[in-house]
Amino acid sequence: MNLKRTMTMALAGMALSASNMALAQTTLLNASYDVAREFYKDYNAAFVAHYKKSTGKDVKIDQAHGGSSAQARAVNDGLEADVVTMNTTTDIEFLAGTGVVAKDWAKRFPGNASPTSSTMLFLTREGNPKHIKDWDDLVKPGIQVIIVNPKTGGNGRMAYLAAWGYVRKKGGTDAQAAEFVGKLFKNVPVLAKGGRDATTIFLQRNIGDVLVTFESEVVSVDREFGSGKVDAVHPSISIVAENPVAIVERTVARKGTAEIAKAYLDYLYSDEAQEIAAKHALRPRSATLLKKYASTFKSIQLFSVAEYFGSLSEAQKVHFNDGGQFDKLYTVR
Repeated sequence: MNLKRTMTMALAGMALSASNMALAQTTLLNASYDVAREFYKDYNAAFVAHYKKSTGKDVKIDQAHGGSSAQARAVNDGLEADVVTMNTTTDIEFLAGTGVVAKDWAKRFPGNASPTSSTMLFLTREGNPKHIKDWDDLVKPGIQVIIVNPKTGGNGRMAYLAAWGYVRKKGGTDAQAAEFVGKLFKNVPVLAKGGRDATTIFLQRNIGDVLVTFESEVVSVDREFGSGKVDAVHPSISIVAENPVAIVERTVARKGTAEIAKAYLDYLYSDEAQEIAAKHALRPRSATLLKKYASTFKSIQLFSVAEYFGSLSEAQKVHFNDGGQFDKLYTVR
């Protein structure tokens, strides 16, 4: 009798283990950057419905958000994300360098594995009381600028590179660009950890005259704090910020989720997902949708990272690694 009970309990335990394994195989974790939080909330709902309709299977999507570089380090250190969706390629290249994602990750999906892009603009307080119109206004005496720390978030790195490239695009030298960016960061009272932290500092702690952030943050601010709290200012020149994605090979191999993870990232390129992205002020790959949402994606003279920095990896080494250009320009307060 005891033997029979033991066998029954063992079989029940195996069934429970199998059930837990099945559950793990239909749950994905997406490690992403701060500002993408609301977009992925809507995208996840669309993907879950699409996946159910096309396969008959259920899938649950969990999210982890933070500064993009902090998220990349967390994944590298063991956070079991199935996919990473970042705002700079350096964070995924870092994971490729440690073997967490594939070496050729950028070729696994269309458009350099970047289904959307963004650019940097300014958010001012309602009515733009300091009359901020372009990058030159950010270095004026008495102007307080809120920016993400380039060492902890892609938002900050792109803001820094956008300011540097602004000077270069107008015919300035690297020396002049360094001087300009140095003046800009002298006007930064506190460095934010990530994009959402920067918005909190600006709107909840009421620090600063202008917030430099991704174009997509305008929609998030309006939804969270109410329309009209900020004015969006589009500078004359800004940078193209690609939003790269990759499968975390280490996790999907262990969980058996490679197929679902690929489907999840593939669907980002679908018409439905691109429409959702556009509604969240993420620039879609689709030229038709860019035209449809022309009131959101205003005309800005855009330059690529490659134009002045070679690549984000090269920019990382020159500007953001310890002892790099940023450390020379910014003194911790």
